[in-house]
Amino acid sequence: MPALYGPGVRSYSLVGAPLPACHDESMKSFAVKVLVNGVAIWVATLLVSGITLGGGGGWTTQKLITLLWVALIFGVINALIKPVMTILSLPVIVLTLGLFALIVNAAMLELTSWFAGQFSLDFHVDAFFWDAVIGAFVITIVTMLVNLVVPDND
Repeated sequence: MPALYGPGVRSYSLVGAPLPACHDESMKSFAVKVLVNGVAIWVATLLVSGITLGGGGGWTTQKLITLLWVALIFGVINALIKPVMTILSLPVIVLTLGLFALIVNAAMLELTSWFAGQFSLDFHVDAFFWDAVIGAFVITIVTMLVNLVVPDND
């Protein structure tokens, strides 16, 4: 009797085409990036007083859902807008030996805060210079540390 489930077994739709796999590598990679961004944003909310997530002090399901949505928004912004901003600011990044890239990251965090507000998510970055820049630095460090444990398969 042939195996119905397991490695190497493909599922087919009614018309004979293979079903899209939930273990598609690009989807898995994006999901891992969203989860890593979520952890990094959560740590930034703990360490930077000007970055707030949710209302009260306890950890609730609503906070977790908000954090996942914010991480998704942050991932989409980093995938679509950040490359354009990086290319446009490339001369300044080169001139400052890469330090201006932190300002680009802070702008992406501030843009994430704005988009979160548009979607009525309870995530906010107070001030651009101190809160967003320090938050971007924290997110960069945490992302690097988490990627050491969970390597990216790109």
